[in-house]
Amino acid sequence: MTRNDAVVEFETYRPMLLGLAYRLLGSMWDAEDVVQEAWLRWSDTDQAAVKEPRAFLVTIVSRLALDQLRSARVRREAYTGPWLPEPVPTSQIGPLDTAELRDTLSYATLHLMERLSPPERAVFVLREAFDLPYDEIAAIVDASVANCRQMHHRASVRLAEGRDRFQPNPEEHARLLLRFLDAAQGGDLSALTSMLSDDVVAWTDGGGKARAALHPIEGREKVVAFITGLTRRYAIEEVRVLDVNGAPALWFRSGGEPQIAAVDLRDGLIRGVYAIRNPDKLRCGFPQEG
Repeated sequence: MTRNDAVVEFETYRPMLLGLAYRLLGSMWDAEDVVQEAWLRWSDTDQAAVKEPRAFLVTIVSRLALDQLRSARVRREAYTGPWLPEPVPTSQIGPLDTAELRDTLSYATLHLMERLSPPERAVFVLREAFDLPYDEIAAIVDASVANCRQMHHRASVRLAEGRDRFQPNPEEHARLLLRFLDAAQGGDLSALTSMLSDDVVAWTDGGGKARAALHPIEGREKVVAFITGLTRRYAIEEVRVLDVNGAPALWFRSGGEPQIAAVDLRDGLIRGVYAIRNPDKLRCGFPQEG
């Protein structure tokens, strides 16, 4: 195989590999680093001896991502305020040919996956999103097939407790977001309250670089007070509905600072509000200028 053939072969799989690494890490920057390292290893390999390039590359990317994820967990524990995954425009994240690929990309699911251990997260993503057989997954994470089955079961149960697989269509989702924003801006407490579940939680990620709450805001009354307090104090400008992580999300400026706001829905009500304000997490394909 010539170098040009090796490049073509790798580029064929790059979108899929990027999507895999992103699901494992929750960070597009880290995912791009992992895929670049995978390319270097691929280019140094005798490709003619590789019987299944896809399986070979999935193994490399998964192991590299696992190594990064283990060290990233330590960094995230020292993060200023809540750490939220880096949002990504849907168009930049690779194929979404199945419900499982789309579901594991959703912002709420990525946030929930932070509860899992690195091996549990890898097993869940490889099995759920990429439908790898357990024997291949076992070889990747260096565990027995039986242990991988157990990890997948534990991860599935933990994630099922916090997500609703029956989501509205994009048009309904976008309309809900805009109604939510209108109620917040207009100070319509009744409308805002009616859209939130009793156990709603709001997270804001500023990373010490933008104004944000240092702890999650829990409960309907506290979230309503928090949101209306912000909208009274800071003007909201340049509102856009963007396709983020496979679903509509709001991009806007609040007090002159850009942010992405996404919501998690359960039984038609907002159960989670995610406000990403850290500018380092808003560089990947989002508007930068006013």
